[in-house]
Amino acid sequence: MKRIGILGCGVVADYGHSHAIAQTDGLTLAALYDPNPEALARLAGRYPEAQAFTDIDAFWRSGLDAVSITSPAPFHLENLRGAARHGLHVLCEKPLAMTESEIEQMIGIAEGAGILFATALCYRFSPVAQKIKQMVDERWIGEVRSMRLLYLWNLHGKWERDEHGNRFESSRRIGRFEEGGPMVDCGVHQIDLALWWTGSEVIRQLAAAAWVEEHDAPGHMWLHMDHASNCHTCVEISYSYAHTAQNPVDLFTYELIGTDGLIRYVRDGWFFEVRNSQGTLQLPGGSEKDFHGMYAAWRDALYTGKLGSMPSAREGLRVTRIARRATEAALATRFRK
Repeated sequence: MKRIGILGCGVVADYGHSHAIAQTDGLTLAALYDPNPEALARLAGRYPEAQAFTDIDAFWRSGLDAVSITSPAPFHLENLRGAARHGLHVLCEKPLAMTESEIEQMIGIAEGAGILFATALCYRFSPVAQKIKQMVDERWIGEVRSMRLLYLWNLHGKWERDEHGNRFESSRRIGRFEEGGPMVDCGVHQIDLALWWTGSEVIRQLAAAAWVEEHDAPGHMWLHMDHASNCHTCVEISYSYAHTAQNPVDLFTYELIGTDGLIRYVRDGWFFEVRNSQGTLQLPGGSEKDFHGMYAAWRDALYTGKLGSMPSAREGLRVTRIARRATEAALATRFRK
């Protein structure tokens, strides 16, 4: 049984990682760390079998085999460095770090310590994403020439309220904007899928953005990518889609156009189909992400000592580089009245 520790007990750890670790055969959730006692207590209450630490040194001494880094991005380098000192394999949330140079430093540290270092790109493990990969590889729609990948949502809304009912902007929201905004946070998944599905590198990219909110990073972005395979991908991503609405709505879709058909997925209702010259086929839908599938692959990597189907840190660097450079290009060309 591989003993896994979680670094950072906030929303991301609670939403997907902890549950998947606890339910994956061959893994056990052995330890939790967060310097915030309240965040630690909230997650520890769900997993009484896991040791809970606010002391990082005690966490490192708790007899782990690997760690999942789910802390905010500014802490990832420090977390990885600690894991490497103790010979622990690492699965790290995206973005891997705040800058390309930090990610490159993390990769060097991991390689020097001889530890596995994987990126938590959980969208790859969705049954929908896996099926699209199969259909593209088997040319169900011929050669893929165009992809449109959309994720428009409100990042859980702009406002929170204190105990007196006073409204203030969500601290999580502010943090995500400070880490780089929607393209760096969520857009990396779509970028990764585009690269993985096509098996083709990006040779040219162009970004545009709209500032709906007063943050440095844009709240709504478009990224256009030309692949070496002659496919063009458009990624549209938003944090500002109905962000102040009383009844918000979101939009999540994949559309792949090929020389012989169309693959289309809409998360709302899990609508999934392929249309080609042979007819139309309705396919079983599912969620756009799969933490359980990711942790099954991570378990296999820990037992074999090889990443296998797990996205590597270099792949995490690749998609983060594209996303950050797109955001920086948008910032550099921002029009102000």
